[in-house]
This record gives sequence, structure tokens and C-alpha cells, in this order.
Amino acid sequence: MRSTFHIVSAVMLVLILGLAFGSGCQAQSAPAPGQTAQGAQDMSIEVTSKAFQNNQPIPKKYSGEGTDVSPPLEWSGLPAGTQELALICDDPDAPTPEPWVHWVIYKIPAEAKGLPEAVPPEPRPAAPAGALQGKNSWPSGRTIGYRGPMPPPGHGTHHYHFTVYALSAKLDLAPDAEKRELLGRMEGKILGKGRLTGLFQR
Repeated sequence: MRSTFHIVSAVMLVLILGLAFGSGCQAQSAPAPGQTAQGAQDMSIEVTSKAFQNNQPIPKKYSGEGTDVSPPLEWSGLPAGTQELALICDDPDAPTPEPWVHWVIYKIPAEAKGLPEAVPPEPRPAAPAGALQGKNSWPSGRTIGYRGPMPPPGHGTHHYHFTVYALSAKLDLAPDAEKRELLGRMEGKILGKGRLTGLFQR
């Protein structure tokens, strides 16, 4: 009898441990495909440029030392249901409290495959039709549209993130918006995003 009691107790212990272990594994299950642990979309959009490769130097032409025009960009792999696109280019290596903003452009039509070279620094550029441009971080001079890399001399390599956002709804946003305002309006509407990173140093 005592032997039988020990066997039954051991079986019960194994079952209890198995249930507890299984519950723990389920609670820490891997996120669904295309999502992070926080539920945000991964970098699902591919962003490229004919001017430079990802994690490679940006040609001087597109910098403050050159003609300072915006580089050509292309993207693919937009999520289903994309209604509009936005792009932010910033430099997290800048010696400032927040990343230095080089470009804010939004209300880009969903059918657009990219941005042409040298988008005019105007609130309402002619192409792509309907797109609006916001403010960069410069306090004076050309404060709307693209301004290229111009890091402090000897400050090392800076990384310039060209991030494209696919949105589930069209934004009700006027021209001249700042990065922070754009991010606030995009909250809850981002279906996916992609990034091209260029390098520059002086």
C-alpha cells in the first residue's frame, strides 16, 4: 500500500509541474509574425536609394558641403491597406538632446514608389502630388524640407535614418508640421515601416 501511495504521489507531482511549466511557456510565447513583443510592426518595408547603399556613405552632393539636395529614394513591400506614407530623416548622433531632424515629408500618396531627387524645399512640392513637407531642426535659413548632413568637424561618423511609414489612414495635417507633431498624428495608424541608413562625417 505504501508503495502504491508513493507512486500515485509521484505521478501527481509530475502532472502539477507539467501544468505549471506549460503555463509559463504559454505566457512567454513568441510574438506573432511581423510583430515585436510590444505589438509594433517590424521593419517590413524595403527602402533603397540609387545614390548610396544601406549603412554606406552619403555622397557629398546630398550634404551641406555639396548642393544640399535630397537623394532619390525608392521603397517596396508596403503592407495591405496602406492609405498614405510619411518619411522622417534624422540624425541620432547629433550633439543635441534629441535627434537632429533633416527632413519631414508626409501625405505621400500610397501609390508612390519613392521620392525623386531634389524635392524642392517647399511646403507643397509638385511631386509627389499631394505631399506636404514639415520643419527640419535648423532655426533659420531653409527650415522647410530637406537639409543634408553637416555634422561638426571631427565628431566622427553620423548615421542618417531615412524612415518610411505606411499608414492605415490619411492624415489631417497642415504643411510645416514638426517631427513630434507628425509622430503624434501617426500614432495608432502605422501599418509598417522601413529604414535606409546613410553615413557621413567631416
